[in-house]
Amino acid sequence: MKQLLFLLAFSPLFALAQAGMPLITKALNSGDVETLSNYFDESIELSILEEEGIYNKAQAVQKVRRFLTQNKVNSFTEMHQGASRSSDSQYVIGNLVTSGGTYRVYLYLTTTAGKTIIQEFRLDKE
Repeated sequence: MKQLLFLLAFSPLFALAQAGMPLITKALNSGDVETLSNYFDESIELSILEEEGIYNKAQAVQKVRRFLTQNKVNSFTEMHQGASRSSDSQYVIGNLVTSGGTYRVYLYLTTTAGKTIIQEFRLDKE
């Protein structure tokens, strides 16, 4: 009974954390930088190939937009997803197929005030 109560108490938090994932996945699948950037934190750790750093949201959007303009997206496939024990953070690993090749995408997300936030975005050539 305690396990059931625990599960019922914390399942809404996990559901909130999951709420943004379908939209993030859809944005990656279509190369939609505008929708994707709605989930960027104000300061985001960004790594695109050899260029990496911590950028403000506007700089990160600009860098991701430039990459996706040069590499037209064909598809994004989520390969793995997991969450921390407390369900306040999660990660997603997937493959982004573009006109320039296939890239491995790593996302680290947190949930703040019920909103999914991307804190780390990484693109590596496969």
